[in-house]
Amino acid sequence: MHLVIITIVKEEPALRQIAKASMVGVNLVVATFVGLAVGYGLDLLFGTKPWLTLIFLFLGIATGFRDLFRMARFNDDDNDNDNDDDSEGGARE
Repeated sequence: MHLVIITIVKEEPALRQIAKASMVGVNLVVATFVGLAVGYGLDLLFGTKPWLTLIFLFLGIATGFRDLFRMARFNDDDNDNDNDDDSEGGARE
């Protein structure tokens, strides 16, 4: 007698996947502009134009990419967990 176990994989709705993908781009752009604005404001305040603008611009870009890689790693970890569940729940004799 064969016992077949079927694993049901939950898939996220398409709208949620699109929202996650668009958040990555939005976070990158927002972090860049926030860094630029903070640097520009500090340059106006301290009269150090353009040094703080450049420093905070690069910090904003780095923060945006850090968030991008963090989200990619989080999604990759979710996929790895789904694959681990699939390997345990296949057909068994």
